Amino acid sequence: MIHPALIKKQRLILFISLLLILATIVIGLGMGSASVSYDRLLHILLGQGTFKEEFVLFSIRLPRILITLLAGMALAVSGAILQGITRNDLADPGIIGINSGAGVAIAVFFLFFPIEAGSFVYMIPLVGFLGAVLTACLIYLLAFNKNSGLQPVRVVLIGVGFSTALSGAMIVLISSAERTKVDFIAQWIAGNIWGTDWPFIWALLPWLIVLIPFTLYKANRLNLLGLSEPVAIGVGLSIEKERIILLLTAVALAASAVSVTGGISFIGLMAPHIAKALVGPRNQLFIPVAILLGGWLLLFADTIGRNLIEPSGVPAGIMVSLIGAPYFVYLLLKK
Repeated sequence: MIHPALIKKQRLILFISLLLILATIVIGLGMGSASVSYDRLLHILLGQGTFKEEFVLFSIRLPRILITLLAGMALAVSGAILQGITRNDLADPGIIGINSGAGVAIAVFFLFFPIEAGSFVYMIPLVGFLGAVLTACLIYLLAFNKNSGLQPVRVVLIGVGFSTALSGAMIVLISSAERTKVDFIAQWIAGNIWGTDWPFIWALLPWLIVLIPFTLYKANRLNLLGLSEPVAIGVGLSIEKERIILLLTAVALAASAVSVTGGISFIGLMAPHIAKALVGPRNQLFIPVAILLGGWLLLFADTIGRNLIEPSGVPAGIMVSLIGAPYFVYLLLKK
């Protein structure tokens, strides 16, 4: 049974997180090269703005904000799952190579397969998922020991190796590509939010609508997987079956997110850790908090980055890495 005081604390933190998200959205809607007056925002949202104001808000800023928010949520849940099934606090889809696997698959698809604009938007999350699944399976097989089970430290070490190798493969792919296609892949590597139109939201949203509630449904299984294997087996949990199902869920969430945002790391590391520090390690409590924190962190990083340097700004992936890399080192030393 969860203590009522913890539930009350969780609800307060969720409320504060929602306020942070709303405040960042409002600030982001008004900031940019074509500034929009804040006292005009409500009028524009109600359809009472000029053509220019409505174009800037509904065609440029709002889709990007929603994409960034949804992708941050997906990456946070993916990181929470990976940390649970590997029992490793340093697991993150970007750090252990899953994002890179998705990126290589998307780059190959983009460079070598004929693409129709209409189907491309909906195909890239699926292509990213296939590349990420293949990478995750290889990492899992190499980190698994039949005598002692999954080795948490090996997961991170092998994952970092895969991430480096796949980044090298991406550079090889770029070297033989056309200039316009190289620009796209370079943006992806840097974590530049490139999928900023409404169709990308409709491509990403179904994955989150299905997989986030599924993860919350499996929260108690994640609690058990966080215990030692003999205890989990003792309560009747099919460890390998649950790990594989949850691993596929984490991979799908990460791949769907990075397919439209580019190579974003550290959100899946930071959001679950901050959430655990606030409400404790029980998955039913911290995953909802991590969802909102992950969305806000990526949204905040992108809002700062795109307004920092004119005209193109700093990619969100770089901004997140500036925060996340020191945090990763801190966790590495602490754990």
